[in-house]
Amino acid sequence: MADKKTKILVVNDDGISAPGIRHLIKLMTQLGDVTVVAPEGPQSGMGHAITLNSTLRCDQVKTYEGPQIEYACSGTPVDCVKLAVNSILEEKPDLVVSGINHGANHSINVIYSGTMSAAVEGAMEGIPSIGFSLLDYSRDADFSICDEYILQIAEQAIKNGMPKGVCLNVNFPVVKKEDIKGVRICRQALANWEEEFDERIDPSGRTYYWLTGTFKNFDAGEDTDVWALENNFVSVVPVQFDMTAHHAMAQINQWQV
Repeated sequence: MADKKTKILVVNDDGISAPGIRHLIKLMTQLGDVTVVAPEGPQSGMGHAITLNSTLRCDQVKTYEGPQIEYACSGTPVDCVKLAVNSILEEKPDLVVSGINHGANHSINVIYSGTMSAAVEGAMEGIPSIGFSLLDYSRDADFSICDEYILQIAEQAIKNGMPKGVCLNVNFPVVKKEDIKGVRICRQALANWEEEFDERIDPSGRTYYWLTGTFKNFDAGEDTDVWALENNFVSVVPVQFDMTAHHAMAQINQWQV
């Protein structure tokens, strides 16, 4: 196992009382000294949002048994990382882990994910960072199927570091532990949501909308995260915050501007 002096920051987007973060905390205390800074309530789908126009509060709490230090933050997952690195911790952690998220963060979901945005923020700070997600949305999801792989991947990140500006997006299929075939290093699948807004009327007669949608995979490749998960592999996608479309620069340079 890693040196117990390793400093690990644990965050999430489902809130500090979510079962997924409880499970991740227990795993990380096997690898080092853990500090938890997590939203006080659910912040799913917040992406890379930060709090600019209101106050932030971050109170020390004790939600779970164990040696970890815990803080509940009123802000977003990215706020949690920023506060931890700049105000709470005396020095940058050796690892940032985010999750375990209730539900998929594969393919296009990485754009909307608060779980992954926290990991991306860690990478922006130059810290090896990983987001973990299980494709099971239920409150009583069995996170124990992730244990072996989370510990292995986290230990490798601590030992070897990570390329500059890169974090890992790790997703687990919903299968029995013995049915997981292993780990696949993947690319993000070309997929999207076909979205609809369900129009409803509230008791006061005002119209409101509820977002619904169907996930559509347009990618037939067998090297994608969607393929890996559908075939009972753990998918690992290296993610970067540099969103420059380098392949398009030559074409845009031909414009008369």
